Amino acid sequence: MQLQLASVFFTFSLGTKTHFYGRTIFHGGAKYRSTGRGFVVRHEKFAENYRLYSRSHFIKGFEIMMLLIVYNVYGASPSSAIAYLLITFSMWFLVGTWLFAPFLFNPSGFEWQKIVEDWDDWNKWIYSKGRIGVPANKSWESWWEEEQEHLKYTGVRGRILEVLLSMRFFLYQYGLVYHLHITHHHKNLSIYGLSWLVIVAVLGIVKIISAGRQRFKADLQLMFRLLKGLLFIGFVSIVVVLFLFAHLTVGDLFEMYPCFYAHRLGPTPGMIFYSSLHHPFLIKV
Repeated sequence: MQLQLASVFFTFSLGTKTHFYGRTIFHGGAKYRSTGRGFVVRHEKFAENYRLYSRSHFIKGFEIMMLLIVYNVYGASPSSAIAYLLITFSMWFLVGTWLFAPFLFNPSGFEWQKIVEDWDDWNKWIYSKGRIGVPANKSWESWWEEEQEHLKYTGVRGRILEVLLSMRFFLYQYGLVYHLHITHHHKNLSIYGLSWLVIVAVLGIVKIISAGRQRFKADLQLMFRLLKGLLFIGFVSIVVVLFLFAHLTVGDLFEMYPCFYAHRLGPTPGMIFYSSLHHPFLIKV
């Protein structure tokens, strides 16, 4: 049974059950998820695996992996690597299973030509615009709307529970910010506020680039490239100034990534309430 990866299959299927059981407990309702009756040797494309397991397995797997890394770097973890692995082996097994099981059991999942075709298909799906009548398997926007649909019909209890769970991302950020060398080990609350300014600034730059791409398009590509160049120069200049005068280190740059990634993993409380009342297309950017 172990040679046939039965434990991997069981752990992965358990993640499917817990995800949808949890969603039903929070928000109620039920949904039929068709799996098809195809041949067992048929290769499933990466986009299809992403649509099926992104919310239930991939995102949760990345979050647990991030917590394990943070625990090893900052927590009271054992000094020896062997002790750390013995303590966290089951969690790393869970992470590996939730991230890679669909590809292990997918026929020709690691064949290079299939990987190239899956990548092209996934990019086409990601950049396809969602419109009325466009199914979820043809556009990322349509799939996203379906995934957030339960927030539109949930009750007050479900919204409160979702908000409480989403608050964990703010705790991740709060704990990681004070480990940066640039803070000089100060514990002032203003440092946490400044970290929010950095996050807002980065999101603002991303939004400007996205809006510029839509506004200028093919007619004013030179203007768009000039805009990106100015933003890049400004960003590099700020980083250099922080290195010279604020004692920013390379390690701080790597430590900042989990703070940004924590907010990227899940919806914010405002997003939960907003998508409960409005069309999700307005807030998914």
